[in-house]
Amino acid sequence: MRMNEKQKTFSTMTKQQSPHYAKMSHATAISLGLTRGRMYRGAVNRCVNLLVHYPEGCSANCAYCGLAKKRPGTYREKSFIHVEWPVVSMDRIAVAINAAPPYVKRTCISMITNGKCTDDAIHMTKSLKADTTLPISVLISPTIMKTGDLKALRNAGADKIGVAIDLATEDLFSLYRGKGVSGPHKWEKYWETMASGVGIFGRGNVGAHLMVGMGETEQQMTALMARLRKMGVLSHLFSFFAEEESALTGKTQPPWPTYLRVQLARYIVEEELAGFDDMQFDSEGRIAGFGLSDEQISEIIRSGIPFMTTGCLGDDGKVACNRPFGNCLPDVKQWNYPYEPNDEETGLIRQQIFEQAWPRLKCMPDEKTF
Repeated sequence: MRMNEKQKTFSTMTKQQSPHYAKMSHATAISLGLTRGRMYRGAVNRCVNLLVHYPEGCSANCAYCGLAKKRPGTYREKSFIHVEWPVVSMDRIAVAINAAPPYVKRTCISMITNGKCTDDAIHMTKSLKADTTLPISVLISPTIMKTGDLKALRNAGADKIGVAIDLATEDLFSLYRGKGVSGPHKWEKYWETMASGVGIFGRGNVGAHLMVGMGETEQQMTALMARLRKMGVLSHLFSFFAEEESALTGKTQPPWPTYLRVQLARYIVEEELAGFDDMQFDSEGRIAGFGLSDEQISEIIRSGIPFMTTGCLGDDGKVACNRPFGNCLPDVKQWNYPYEPNDEETGLIRQQIFEQAWPRLKCMPDEKTF
C-alpha cells in the first residue's frame, strides 16, 4: 500500500528525532550559515543552541514556556523564546560547527522533560565531543535525572550544566511549574540536582537560569542569587517575555528599572563586591541600596557589563551563550544586551537606576562627574 502525503510527512517527522536530529535556534542557524539573516547592531550568536527533539514533545506544562504540553500546536511547530527552531541532523550540525566563524565558542544542548531525553542527551554530547572541538554545555531537566546521569554527561564530554530553576521562591515554582499547572517539577529536586552538579562539575560550572517578573520581589531574587553564589552556582538572568498562546499570554514584562536593578545586584554579588546583607530594600522589597558608594555604582554601570546576557563562558573567558534578543525585541532599551552597551545605552541605564533607586538623585549630575 502506497503512503499518502500526510502519512509520508508523519513518517519523516517520526524519523527526524533525537539523538540523530535536534532543533536549532534561528540565531544559531544564522551564525552557522545555514540560513540567511542579520541581527540588530551587528549582534552575533556565540553559542550553538540545540534542543532535544521528539514528535511527542515535552511532558511538562510550565505556564510561561513555548514548549508546554498544553500549548496549542505540534511540538515541531512550537516556537521557543519567540523564534523558530528548525530540525537539523546531528551530522549536518557537526559539519557546520567545524566550519563556524571564530566568534562561536560553545555548544549547548537543551533537554526537555521526556523519558527518552537523558540517554539521548548523553549520546548527543558524546557524538559532538568526538566530532567537534567546541566545549559543550547541557541545560538539563532534573525531573528525569539521577546523580549517575550527571556523571555520565561529564564523562561524555560536557564541562558545564545549566538548571532552569526560573522562579525565585518555592511557592512561585509550584504555581507555574508544579502543582499549579499539573506539572511534574519539584523545587527540592532542582536544588538537590544543582548541589550534585557542583560536586561533579565543580564550582562555577553549574548555572541557574532565573526569570525576573513572575511575582517575586527584587529582595527575594537577590537573596536567591546570593544563596546560589554561596553554593558555587552562577546566576543566568532572563526577563519574563510572554510566548504567544502560552498560559501567560498577555502578562507584561517586568518594569525595565526593576530588571536593571536585579542585573546590577547579580553582578555585585557574583563579583563579591558586596553581599546581600550589605544591601538595602524598601518596604515593597525593591533595592534601595547596593552596599556600594554612588561613585562605585556609576563606574560599574558605565562598563555596561552587568546588563549583558549572562551564560556559560567560552574558552576566551567571555560569555558564549549570549542568546541575542531571546527575551526582548531589538531596541536601544533591552533586557539583555548581546553586546557591550554603548554610551547612549549606559546613559539610559544609569538614569533609570539612579532615579528609581535613589530619588535624591533625580537631578542627575553631568556625565563628567561620574
